[in-house]
Amino acid sequence: MTPSQTINGALRHVPAWPLYILGAVPVAWLFWQGVTGGLGVDPVKAIEHQLGLWGLWLLIAGLAVTPLGRFTGVRLIKFRRAIGLLAFFYILVHLLVWLILDVQIPALIWQDIVKRPYITIGMVAFVLMLPLALTSNNWSVRRLGALRWRKLHRLTYVVVPLGAIHYVMLVKGWQMEPIYYLAAILGLLALRKVPKSIGMPALFARGRPTRP
Repeated sequence: MTPSQTINGALRHVPAWPLYILGAVPVAWLFWQGVTGGLGVDPVKAIEHQLGLWGLWLLIAGLAVTPLGRFTGVRLIKFRRAIGLLAFFYILVHLLVWLILDVQIPALIWQDIVKRPYITIGMVAFVLMLPLALTSNNWSVRRLGALRWRKLHRLTYVVVPLGAIHYVMLVKGWQMEPIYYLAAILGLLALRKVPKSIGMPALFARGRPTRP
């Protein structure tokens, strides 16, 4: 038995629903840190930044599920919906913190969206996430049909790079971390262009070594 088969066998009996509960814990902890003075002199900015970063991590994780399955054989497809919805939750709270705790004044909110390109891009990404989140359920798959549902969810390939570009433009100065995230996303998208005939190495294709 290959390592990927062992992992898949172990994950077969692991439900996806606990991810929703576990995913809410860091948000609660982050707000608790802000209230108790554990996030420095500007807790609102710290919460806003951390939520956005965690949301981007989850977007990248969701994007990595298919290439991971193709090239390693590890199947995480049943967790992808939970990962995507958690990413939306983190980005939504990130946006609400910016709207309610940071800017606060409605007139300034619209000015920032129009005048600051990184906010414009972030808002576009969030708007594109809305139909993805609203249709991430079995009823929507049946209602839309599998083909139309898959076409709609290709918006993910736009949303995730936009999230990384938002981060690149947000940071001050020349910082490599957001560029690494953008490069990783572009790499994951490029892997999807690899011909389907090239997938998990033949060495593991049938669970036993092949002859040279």
